[in-house]
Amino acid sequence: MRLAPKQSGAAGDLGFPWVLYPVRQRCYTTEEVAAMPARNPRVSVVLERPLYERLQALAQREGVSVSSVVRDLIREALEIEEDLALAQLAEQRERTWKDSAALEHEEVWS
Repeated sequence: MRLAPKQSGAAGDLGFPWVLYPVRQRCYTTEEVAAMPARNPRVSVVLERPLYERLQALAQREGVSVSSVVRDLIREALEIEEDLALAQLAEQRERTWKDSAALEHEEVWS
């Protein structure tokens, strides 16, 4: 977005001297002009051609953008990584478990 002086008498004039206009960026690979979304952070990734082609095929099959496919795959990978960390923690707790230190049901819930 960019600020620009507002023309006087414009529709919806609330008395502010400036108005926001969306910034447009030209995509030189497709010759399209599109507004750049500004809400979410961006990541640039360099991929080998076969990997990129697999992502494109998956996106086409699912009817979504390559960006959406990559986002979803990263989300799944992070969930798997979290599951592995929690499984490791559970295994550690099982190894150090002592029945004598455990509380009975009545001790916990009464």
